[in-house]
Amino acid sequence: METILGLNLATWWFLVIGGIFSGYAILDGFDLGAGALHLFFNKEESRRKALNAIGPVWDGNEVWLVIGGGALFAGFPVVYATIFSAFYEPFMIFLVMLIFRAISIEFRSKEPMLWWRKTWDISYSVSSIILTLSLGLILGNIIQGLALDQNYFYKGTLGDFFNPYAILIAFTTLSLFMMHGAIYLVMKTENRLYAKLTVIVKNTTIFFVLMFALTSVVTLLYVPHMAKRYQEVPYMFAFPVLAILAVANITRQIAKRKYRYAFMSSALVTALLMVLVAVGLFPNIILSSIDPAYSITVHNGSSTDKSLKIILLFAVIGVPIVATYTTFVFWTFRGKVKLDDASY
Repeated sequence: METILGLNLATWWFLVIGGIFSGYAILDGFDLGAGALHLFFNKEESRRKALNAIGPVWDGNEVWLVIGGGALFAGFPVVYATIFSAFYEPFMIFLVMLIFRAISIEFRSKEPMLWWRKTWDISYSVSSIILTLSLGLILGNIIQGLALDQNYFYKGTLGDFFNPYAILIAFTTLSLFMMHGAIYLVMKTENRLYAKLTVIVKNTTIFFVLMFALTSVVTLLYVPHMAKRYQEVPYMFAFPVLAILAVANITRQIAKRKYRYAFMSSALVTALLMVLVAVGLFPNIILSSIDPAYSITVHNGSSTDKSLKIILLFAVIGVPIVATYTTFVFWTFRGKVKLDDASY
C-alpha cells in the first residue's frame, strides 16, 4: 500500500472521515441541542429568538453530514453498504426526523395561530431529540460491535439495537448536545432569556458530566476492547486526559460566565470524544461481535489506492472550502439575536 508521511492512504482517509464527522457533531450538535431545549422556553419571543439564533446556520451545518456520507461511500464502500443495511430502520427514522425538523423551523412562523406554532414547536423539539438519540444509538452499537458474518451481512434484529450500552451512549450524546446548544444560545441572547439560559446551561452541564462519568466507567468495565489500543500505545492516554481537562474547563468557564470559551471547550470535548472512539476501534471500523475475524477494517473495507488518492485530493481541496464558507456564515451572523420582520 502507498503511504504518505508513514501512513497508508486508507488510514489517511479514515482520519479525514473522522474529522468530517467530528465537524458535523460540533456544528449540528448545538443545533440539535437547541432544538431539544426548545420547549423549556415558554414565551413566544423567547422561542423566536432561540430559533433565530440557529436560523442562519442550521442548514449549512447539515452539509457536513452530506459530505461525511459521500466521503464514507467513496473511501470505504464496504463500510457504507454494511452500515446502511444494518441500520436501515434507524436511518429511515433519522431521515424522517431530519425532514420534520426542517419543516418545523420553516413552517412555524408562517401562520399566527397559537395552535399552529405550538404544533411546530413540539415537532421541532421532538425531532431534534429523536435525531440526537438516533445518532447516539448508532454510535453505541458501532462501539460495541455488530453481529456481522463472514460476508459482512448483519445477522441481528431491530431489537438488538436497543441494548443497554447503546441506550446509554444515546443519552450521553443527548446530554452533550443539550449542553453544547445551551452554551451557544446563551452566547446569542440577552436580558430575560439570557438569565434563564444561564440556569439551563448549569443544569445541562451537570447532566453531561454525570453521563460522561457513567459512560466512561461502563465502557471500561463492559467494553474492554475500547481500552486495548490505549494499553498498547501508552501515549494515546493523552486523549482521554485532554477530554477530562476540557470537560473541567467547561465548568470553570461557565462559573466565570465566559461562555465563548465554554463553547470552545464544549466543541473540543465533542471532537475528543470522537477521537477516543476512533482510537479505541482502530484499525477496525465495524467490529463483528460474532467473530473478530469478520470485522471490517480500514484495510479490507477501503477502496483501491488509486481511488483513495484521487478522492483524497478532492477532500484536501473541498473540505477547506466548506470550512471557509462555514466560518464566513458564522462571522456574518455574529452577535446577539435581534428580531425583525424577516425573522422566524
